[in-house]
Amino acid sequence: MPELSRSQVVVYGAVAVALLLVGARAIRAEGGSGPAYAAGTVGSSSSGGGFSIQSGGGSDLVVDVAGAVRRPGVYRLPAGARVIDAIERAGGSSGTALLEAINRAARLADGQQVVVPERAAAGAAVGVAGTADPEAPISLGSATVGQLDTIEGIGPVTAKKIVEYRDQHGGLASVEQLDQVSGIGPATMESLRGRLQP
Repeated sequence: MPELSRSQVVVYGAVAVALLLVGARAIRAEGGSGPAYAAGTVGSSSSGGGFSIQSGGGSDLVVDVAGAVRRPGVYRLPAGARVIDAIERAGGSSGTALLEAINRAARLADGQQVVVPERAAAGAAVGVAGTADPEAPISLGSATVGQLDTIEGIGPVTAKKIVEYRDQHGGLASVEQLDQVSGIGPATMESLRGRLQP
């Protein structure tokens, strides 16, 4: 076997190190199941103040869990996960959560925000019509028929169709998807864009 020159040894060494790094990164990505972002989450104890983005397969979903949960934040979940899985990943609901106001069985969509409403002092949900800020944007992922009915141009029948469409299609990633619901025209879509958030 011929002797290798010093430059060949360096090149082969660099290739070996690169392959090891790629392999280690792939193994770490397969095992990652924690939150996609750790900074800014309430109650996160192991993040050390920084944040990291975990790379994963194309089938993972990244969702924002907010509201009445123990550790609000952005989390990575496997494809096919449901709203209840996102709530559990965020540490479960807080004692003030109004879980009956959201569909916990709905499938999650990538980029979706799950907002768990809080019980108000009188037992009503924060953000429902009649509370402090009726013009505040409503979460598309957790809006109830009653909340949608408060939007101008949406009646109870159309509100029910929107919720049914969301539940049948495993959630909605954007307001634009609602143009497939019967009874929603261009003018209604403009109202929805102003009052709903993903």
